[in-house]
Order: sequence, then structure tokens, then C-alpha cells
Amino acid sequence: METALTGLTGVRHPIVQTGMGWVAGPRLVSATANAGALGILASATMTTDQLRQAVREVMSRTDAPFGVNLRADAGDARDRVRIIIDEGVKVASFALAPSRELIAELKDAGVVVIPSIGARRHAEKVAAWGADAVIVQGGEGGGHTGDVATTVLLPQVVDAVDIPVIAAGGFHDGRGLVAALAYGAAGIAMGTRFLLTSDSTVPDAVKARYLAATVKDITVTTAVDGLPHRMLRTELVDSLERAGRTRALTQAVRRAAGFKKLSGLSWSQMIRDGLAMKHGRELSWSQVLLAANTPMLLKASMVDGRTDLGVMASGQVAGLIEDLPSCEELVARVMTEAARVLDALGRAAPPPRPAP
Repeated sequence: METALTGLTGVRHPIVQTGMGWVAGPRLVSATANAGALGILASATMTTDQLRQAVREVMSRTDAPFGVNLRADAGDARDRVRIIIDEGVKVASFALAPSRELIAELKDAGVVVIPSIGARRHAEKVAAWGADAVIVQGGEGGGHTGDVATTVLLPQVVDAVDIPVIAAGGFHDGRGLVAALAYGAAGIAMGTRFLLTSDSTVPDAVKARYLAATVKDITVTTAVDGLPHRMLRTELVDSLERAGRTRALTQAVRRAAGFKKLSGLSWSQMIRDGLAMKHGRELSWSQVLLAANTPMLLKASMVDGRTDLGVMASGQVAGLIEDLPSCEELVARVMTEAARVLDALGRAAPPPRPAP
């Protein structure tokens, strides 16, 4: 299936695997790329040296195009951009809108720039700055998200910009791909669906928690870092929502100390990163610290398997997922189902009227 997304990035299928921290590592990204979709390597939880090593590992596993996801507000964002350029990565995606300067630097080097956005005005801004495409995530999506449903946000953005739009939030099968194409999208992006594959390195016990979840077990909370964050409801989420300021601050400092040791960041750097995530919101000091070390909370679950100590970002679609296919099986299934749905729609359409 050829769309503006496949033409832009060189992949065979209009499907994107999103850059999930601690999840979208070399194994998942290369498996996605080999399946013909666009795998996105998550770099926010890596040092720059680890990022370069991870990029090279993906390239050792596949010759297909892939991308790297960056935090535009990170203090070393320009260093990471340089790695992408030096290593010949095809696509750079951003969790937040990158600056005009970063977009220009990447495009001058021939890198395709695809920011993720959650509002029409953000899409208009990055399109005006030269972004090649945008990933539009509706409120159903996992992680930090907005409150506008994909079915409302997607057509709004498609009508507002003249660059390819990739739909995210609530997609897991071929029917969703066809629906997104009908809205005018050039493809779909999926996070939770790729997390729940056999190629994902997430511990089996954590995957089991996702598979057991219903749509009602997936919530949006601001208790973690002050921003709306969609995740599985767990004991930790409940405790954060019940915690008073003193207890929340104590927990935040303890987790921040762990992330400081892991990342090599200083306290001042962590606080600066946390403040950068405020986006004009009033956050307590515990939320500022949690915003800076949210990766540590994700690592506890996604790497260590400690669902009692970590958070599990999740799209609502987890409540519809029941199996763990390989990336190759998943992509083939989505494309086969999409072809079947398109064929059925074609047969259901009324025949064309004869010319007068």
C-alpha cells in the first residue's frame, strides 16, 4: 500500500511503531523495520553514547529505514541531532515541537522530520517551520496525551496542514488503518499494540497485566508529573493520587535519586528538565521532580517488571488486545485486514451511473 508516508520514509507499509521509552529499543525497532513498517527508537532514556550504540545495533539488524525519537526540550538535543545525522538515520521524530533551527539542521542533512502533536495549532506551527509530516495523537493514546478524541482531532489537522498526517491514539488493526485513511491520514502510529508483541523486551508479567486490562482499567492521571498521563491504573497510581504533598515529595526525591544515578544527570539538570516540562502549568516540587524522573517510573515496570513500583503508560486500546504476535505477524495481519475491508467497501459501493 503506497501513501504519502511510505513515499516520504521509504517503508513498505503505512504503519509507525512509536518511540516508547524503555520499550522501543533496537530489538523492537529492527523487528518493526524488517516487517516493513517504520520503527522509531526511543532515545530519551539513553545517554548520547548509548544512543549512538543503539542506532548502530539497529543498523546491524536491518537495512530498512527507521527513525529516532528525541525530546526537543532536552539540554543535549543538538548533540542527539548530530548523532542522527552522522549515523545516517532516515527519520527524526519529536515528542514535543522542535525548534525551527533543529528542523532546519535535520532537513539540510536530508533527515525526514516528524514531530508528534496533540492540537491543530501545534501542527500548523511545525508545518510552517518545515516539518515533513506530523503524528497526531488523540486522547485515546498512551503516555502524555490530550483530551480531544482522535476522531475529532485527526480530520481537524488534516484540513489545517498540507503535509502528511499520521494518526495515533486508538489504533491496533486493519480496520483502524482504513478508517484513518478515510479521514485523510497517510498512515497510523501504534504504541501499545507494538509493546504487546513477542519482539518487545517488556517482561512477560508486565505484558500479562496489559492483556488482562479492560478499557475501564486504563486511566488518565495528573498525579505522576502534573500533566495528563494515560496509563494502567495500579497501586502506585492510586497511592500517588492519595498522597499528601510531604509524602509525594519524599517519594519523588527517592525516585529522583535513582534516576540521577542511572542517567548521570546532576540535580540541577534534573530540576531544569522537570521545569521545562511544566508548559505553563502550576506544579508542586514533587511533580517537578517526578516530571524529571518519570523515565525511572517507567523503567521500574518496563525493564525491571516491578509493576508495584512503576507506571505503565497505555493507550485505551490495550483493553482490546488479546495476543502477542511478532512484529512481522502484526504488520502482515493489519495490512491483510485493511485490504479485506477496502475490498468489502468497494463491493458495497453502488455501481457508477452510466454516462448520459
